[in-house]
Amino acid sequence: MKKIAAIIAGAALTLSMGVYADANVKSALKHAEAAVEHGKMGHAPKIVEHAKAALEDTLSAAITTKGQTKTHVEAASKSLQEAIDHGTLGHAEMATKPAEAAVEHLKAADSTK
Repeated sequence: MKKIAAIIAGAALTLSMGVYADANVKSALKHAEAAVEHGKMGHAPKIVEHAKAALEDTLSAAITTKGQTKTHVEAASKSLQEAIDHGTLGHAEMATKPAEAAVEHLKAADSTK
């Protein structure tokens, strides 16, 4: 009985981690899209705000994802960091490009599930 309970608990934990990663990817995508919208309006501080929130979500998702999804999540993280760096310097236009790349990677990560 204990083995069965342990197996069920392990399976439940694995499934919940996948759901958690999905939620993080979706949240990161939402914030990355907001960063792009603000970038197109020239709002560098808002790009930074949303890119930081998206980066937190991608870092959390990277812990629990695997394969192609993980590759896209990690690439999105790098792009988001670049967007933050440019946005912090007040370069809205230069920050928008990596934010757009992050959106594409997050869309790809979300579709590989």
